[in-house]
Amino acid sequence: MQAVIGLLVMMLGASYGLETHCDCRQDGAHCFGPLGGTAVLQLMDRALETERYKLYKSSDKTTLILTVINNKIVNNFIQNRSSFNLGDGKFRVNNLSRTDSDEYHFEISDGINIKENRSLRLTIQAPVSSARLASECLSQGEKRVSCSSGGGDSPQYNWTLDGRSLTDTELLSVNTETNSITLRQHVSGAVACSVENNVSRFCGFTFIKCTSNETQISQWVFAANNMLCFEPTTPPTTISESSTVAHHSLLVCGVRAAVVVFALIGIAVYFAWKNKNYKKAEGSAYRPEREHQDESVVMVEM
Repeated sequence: MQAVIGLLVMMLGASYGLETHCDCRQDGAHCFGPLGGTAVLQLMDRALETERYKLYKSSDKTTLILTVINNKIVNNFIQNRSSFNLGDGKFRVNNLSRTDSDEYHFEISDGINIKENRSLRLTIQAPVSSARLASECLSQGEKRVSCSSGGGDSPQYNWTLDGRSLTDTELLSVNTETNSITLRQHVSGAVACSVENNVSRFCGFTFIKCTSNETQISQWVFAANNMLCFEPTTPPTTISESSTVAHHSLLVCGVRAAVVVFALIGIAVYFAWKNKNYKKAEGSAYRPEREHQDESVVMVEM
């Protein structure tokens, strides 16, 4: 089971499908792109027919990447993995590699004079692929939790307890070399470690409780890429995230089904009551004069 979960975590951490966005409409923008993923560069609001645009790679403008003249793409030398949208001014580059890390220059002119010349820096980073937690109970009831990432460039680690920052009364020590923390004796709950860099983020959770006469540890890992971390509110009953999701889905479906059933019952009761009052009013109005005819009409309607 652990091997299967580890494989799923690695699959979720793959860089394929990752996408970053960067506003390059100001000079000196620093953009980051995921290795193997996509970077979307906002070069302008939209292309104008009266202006010409050129995008160069390298600081000395030796490599021309893109040329737009009269609102038409004249050249795109990496068109096999990129596209430029004239309507919104976004340049999308796919399948990023380490060689894409460089300084770029974007030039705007009227065909004769250069109106604007902007530079931007694009840095390609390998995304983190997982957040692995390990926890243990110490002899005096303290809890030590360590966190490690599955690859990734320049990972940063952050800790929370039940969705909030740890306080000095809860935290005994922090070891930045091993990316581990030690919690005091009275502390228990959902400890979360987020591992992130400029192109990705993963979160791991562990629920740990230690007592003086016995050790009780339960933990599981939840991976999320480019998403916020969602902390659990109760201890997990299984290490499998899929089971937790399935139970939650069944609960939601059950609640929705109950709402529908009660709504149908309410509608049926309302129409039955309305029909009963209608018949009562009709009978009181006509029964003394046309009793037999009313009964025949009711039978026909039924």
